[in-house]
Formats: sequence, structure tokens, C-alpha cells
Amino acid sequence: MLLAAIPSPSRGVVHLGPIPLRGYALMIIIGIVVAVMLSERRLRARGEPAGLAADLATWAVPFGIVGSRIYSVITTPGPYFGSGGDPVQALEIWKGGLGIWGGVAGGALGAYICVKRRGRSLGLVADACAPGLVIAQGIGRWGNWFNQELYGRPTHLPWAVTIDPGRRIDPAVAHYQPTFLYESIWDIGVGLILLWIDRRHRLGRVRLFCLYVAFYTLGRAWIEALRIDEAEHFFGVRLNDWVCLVVFLGAVIVFATDRRPVDPDGVPAAGVASPDTSAAGTAAAGTSESETAAPATSEALAAARAGGPDPDPSPTPADDPTSAGG
Repeated sequence: MLLAAIPSPSRGVVHLGPIPLRGYALMIIIGIVVAVMLSERRLRARGEPAGLAADLATWAVPFGIVGSRIYSVITTPGPYFGSGGDPVQALEIWKGGLGIWGGVAGGALGAYICVKRRGRSLGLVADACAPGLVIAQGIGRWGNWFNQELYGRPTHLPWAVTIDPGRRIDPAVAHYQPTFLYESIWDIGVGLILLWIDRRHRLGRVRLFCLYVAFYTLGRAWIEALRIDEAEHFFGVRLNDWVCLVVFLGAVIVFATDRRPVDPDGVPAAGVASPDTSAAGTAAAGTSESETAAPATSEALAAARAGGPDPDPSPTPADDPTSAGG
């Protein structure tokens, strides 16, 4: 007997006057905003110019949306080009159907163009943006909840998601595995782990991004295995699982073989402290003061032994012509 379940929204769109606000798009927008804010702070702490994260989003988001839609249509062509399909629906992205791997490829292309136009380091930018990207993916997954799509197998677990009759794969079954929730928790957890690792261990160019890809694909593989929506299969395995395997192996190989040094932080932007640079600056200041003080002290001692005057006497208030005097 099912004791509890996660209800689905009664509708996926709210009208603000004449403007429809769709839950799917809203969650994607919130994810983008969070990613830009977090990435901007991390880029500024590495000495990158202000506004770079927003510029990256301006390029990466449109490329990512187009790429994700193309990937979704190619890997699930039935609703658009199959029997009874409608090709026009391939353009209706607000109804869902965005493939993550197409989004990654398209977004990466857009980011590459932006980074090269700005003359920045692609590896440094990728590492700085990795935590924000995976957290944004976790937030965006709630769009599937609003659309009641991409859920998993039937279940009687107390956290099952309730699907409306018109959205069910099996009309006789109301409760399914909430794969959107699993992936949201996994992605946000990966983002927090990446932030912790980057604070404790600077890994070197691109290696933090490789960890993001490896951790994400590990989670996506087992979550994908729970899903029962229509998908292309090869040798009995869903296409997305094969993609996860290839991408995971690529990320692990790059992480294990890349030996480039850690990118040095630049001068942090105002209001953004960098512990490494602050500590280095303090040590340098202390060294400079001690090096300056040592010759002056030696000179004063030599003058005292010779009975001569202090080589650099400090003026008293009486001697100082600028003194206000009583």
C-alpha cells in the first residue's frame, strides 16, 4: 500500500495577464541565473574581467538549446517523424524534449567561441564554471516535474511521483520513480563536492571540469536505467547510457593523463578575496619590511660606535618647520 507520494502540478503554465509563464522554462531560467552568478564570482576570484560569465551565457545558452533540441529529435524521432508524428512539434521546445548531450555539445561550442573572442584561457574558464553548470542542471530537472515527463518505472515507494492519467505510459499505473528528483539531488550534490575539492585542492587546468563530467555521467547512467520513456536502444541498452559510458571514459582518461600546472590566480576583482594571493601578499610585505629595516639598523649601530650622529635623525617637533607648535 502506498503511504505517500509526490503530487504533480495540476498545470505546467501560469498566466501573468497575457504572458504565459511555463514551469519548464522557468526552472531552466533559474538554473542559468544561478550558474552565471556562481561562475562570475569564481571567475573574478581568478582575476578574470567582470561580466565574463554573462558573456559566456549569451553564447552558450542559445547554442545549448539548439543543440539539445537537435539531439532530442534525432534520438527520439518517433513523435515528430514517425507514424502519426508532427514535424512542426520539433520546434516546440517549451513542451519539453531537450537532450542533455546535445546541450553540452552546443553549449561548449558557444562557450569556446566566446572564450576565444575574449582571449581567455579555456581550461581556467571551464574549471571555474563547472560547479555552476552541474547545479544549474539539477535545478533545470524540475522542469520535467512540471511537464510530468521522463519519469521512471512504476513503484510503491513513499516518494513516488503521481502522474495524471493523460501523461501516464501505463494508464492503469499512477505512481512512478521520480527520476527528476534523483538527478536533481545528484547534480546539486556533485556541484557541492566540486566546490569543496576546488577549495582544498587546486587540480590544474581542465581537471576539475573532468571530475564534473565523470561524476555527472556516473549518476546519469543509473538514473537513465530507471526510465521507461521511448528511446533508441543499441544491444538492449539505451543510447544515452552508451553516450554516458563514452563520455565518462574520456573524462577519466583526460583527468589521469593531463599534467599541466595549476593556472595561477590573477588579481582578484574588488570585493572578491583570494586566500592564496592574500597570504602571498602578506608574506611579501613582511619580507620587504624586514629587508628594509636590516640595513637601517646596521647603519645606526655603526654610527653609535664611532660617536657620530644618527645617519638619518628624525626631526623633532621643534626642528620641523611644518610643526604647528604650542
